Amino acid sequence: MTSNRSGSLFSGVDRWTVLLYMLIVLVGWFSITAATYDETVPQLFSFAHFYMKQVVWIAVAAVVALFVLLLDDRYYHMWAYPAYIFGLLILLSTLVIGKEINGAKAWISFGSFNVQPVEFVKIATALAMARLMSEYTFSIARIGDLMKVAFLLAIPLLIIILQNDTGSGLVLGSFLFVLYREGLNKWLCIPILLIATLFIASFLLSPLALLLLLIVLCTFSEMMVSGQVRSRIIFVAGMFLAAMLLMVISTMLFENGLDLYQALLIVSLTTTLGLAIYSFRFNLAHTFITLILFAGSVIFLLSVDHVFNALEPHQQKRILSFMGIINDPAGADYNVNQAKIAIGSGGLFGKGFLQGTQIKYGFVPERHTDFIFCTVGEEWGFLGTLTILTLFALLILRLMRMGERQEEPFGRIYCYCVAAILLFHVLVNVGMTVGLMPVMGIPLPFMSYGGSSLIAFTILLFIAIRLDASTRVFNPNKL
Repeated sequence: MTSNRSGSLFSGVDRWTVLLYMLIVLVGWFSITAATYDETVPQLFSFAHFYMKQVVWIAVAAVVALFVLLLDDRYYHMWAYPAYIFGLLILLSTLVIGKEINGAKAWISFGSFNVQPVEFVKIATALAMARLMSEYTFSIARIGDLMKVAFLLAIPLLIIILQNDTGSGLVLGSFLFVLYREGLNKWLCIPILLIATLFIASFLLSPLALLLLLIVLCTFSEMMVSGQVRSRIIFVAGMFLAAMLLMVISTMLFENGLDLYQALLIVSLTTTLGLAIYSFRFNLAHTFITLILFAGSVIFLLSVDHVFNALEPHQQKRILSFMGIINDPAGADYNVNQAKIAIGSGGLFGKGFLQGTQIKYGFVPERHTDFIFCTVGEEWGFLGTLTILTLFALLILRLMRMGERQEEPFGRIYCYCVAAILLFHVLVNVGMTVGLMPVMGIPLPFMSYGGSSLIAFTILLFIAIRLDASTRVFNPNKL
């Protein structure tokens, strides 16, 4: 790894990225002030106000950012795996000594201060993934290497699910964007993305319809990857013919024979197993991944009732409410309904600073944390929300540009990991606020109230800035 130990502290630092960061943090502080200002507290600068507590965290984040810039960039590569292992150990400790907040046992308490380790594990996972994928022998076209990446992501995901913090776990799925950038075939992204919707679709479609949809989806993806259309169509037709034959034979031999769904399920899983072994043996990576995705999705569909019943009652209601299966204005729908009222009442220019009635009088729960975007919408209107989204878009695009000018894969992959995490958080947080996604309890980066969230996102971003600074110092022409 290169280093920019010579020169000033800010040599090569992308000042536009730092400026965007500072603007978003500043807007977040004003939003927290508007959301939590209490007129009954006489002292304006009392630490009884949330906005004064956030000032402390902003100051701590600034010190942490400076420390990250001071460290030699080689340390981030050197300590990627140890940081990942340490993060997993801390994450596991929450299952034993963790504090449960909002149904998730994902916090560790230090007196009155609560830390959410998963926010820092995202950093460690991004570093570990960057190091793994930057190894000289790594090839994204090799099945074994892709399985290593999947294993690296699966371990923290499993622990996070055990914490009952599914929303944070889903953030790791954003690394699919990084895999795509590094050469994962684009057609493989289709089944991966759409399979994620199967859980919701399982409430709306019959098991047979879901299985047929899954077969068609994976077959289409495989045809686009391999370019062999005719052979794939013949294979699927043969599979359907075998399923119907099995159904007829079972009906003739047994009083309660197999129906079409059961027969097709048996045939598809059996052939998938055989083809997966064949694909692995001959290193047909794309075919192998598609088959594994298909088998995993089928198994998931078979267990979807168990998975749904394992969720907390409030999580079940959020999912059912999002799909329109239930209508609970005073319960599961309350947060989203009030959020949409707040944003809609802001109009084009907003009601003005500290003038938001929905926010001021507490109609919107979590208005300074997960629903901070409502404050922007009500007090600054459509133009305010558009400005915030523009700042985030510019920051993410800047990170992608930083990644593209890296001379080493480690820096490029890490920058894209940061961009993917930020993009996921913004899309999900804003989406759940306006009712386009289920409520997951995901903070808006740099804006939601909280010390661990702000510091973790600051470290995540400034490591990317530090890696980029080394490249720019040794290559001044790279802008």
